[in-house]
Amino acid sequence: MGPQRIVCLTEEPTETLYLLGEQQRIVGISGFTVRPPAARREKPKVSAFTSAKIDAILALRPDMAIGFSDIQADIAAELVRRGVEVWIGNHRSVAGILDYIRRLGALVGASARAQALADGMACGLDAIAAQAAGKPRPKVYFEEWDEPPITGIRWVAELIRIAGGEDLFPERAMESLAKQRILEDPLEVVRRAPDIIIGSWCGKKFRPERVAARPGWVAIPAVRDGELHEIKSPLILQPGPAALTDGVRELARIIGGWQARH
Repeated sequence: MGPQRIVCLTEEPTETLYLLGEQQRIVGISGFTVRPPAARREKPKVSAFTSAKIDAILALRPDMAIGFSDIQADIAAELVRRGVEVWIGNHRSVAGILDYIRRLGALVGASARAQALADGMACGLDAIAAQAAGKPRPKVYFEEWDEPPITGIRWVAELIRIAGGEDLFPERAMESLAKQRILEDPLEVVRRAPDIIIGSWCGKKFRPERVAARPGWVAIPAVRDGELHEIKSPLILQPGPAALTDGVRELARIIGGWQARH
């Protein structure tokens, strides 16, 4: 049977449970949830990412809360103190996302459907990688925040490689915390000379003209050639189904466009 009244503190458990046909278990969601659109209409919003309405959550009488990462540790601790069982995923890789889908499915008694869902996504990733094989591989600078500049997290770097590019800061992508991926010297982007710049500014609109106007950035190939693109953060910055479907397809579209011109 598994938990019957689940509060989803982040977006990815909500999307996954809907894809598994188990949305009736969800009694509350994150206010940042946009996938699927039905969730915003049907479910009460009781949390952000770094904060949550604890009393509103308790009023929903949840038998489990599901969240993501050490950033939600304080929310999790307060819910545990108030008697709620909590599962916090801390996965940061493509393999971790696929495993998360399988584990969440097992938790709600939908192991076979979750396995099929994860396997289908893995096949989709393989197909995208095969399509990119043998083509020129552009250097891609992915920025998930602008002030200060923060480079992409591990699953984004892995998806860039799957889509046919090379992440500009692979060593930073392995750092789990955003503060560890802050670019203290933005001119390092100039020195590494990306062919493509992708912005996904975590909930606010990407402004390519501001990026192009940064001191010294006019010399970057991506700026010179107009290769500045946006991927909306709900598609790529949540470690769940969106990143492995629409997110990676957007990466493949952008990188494929560059490859067609080179």
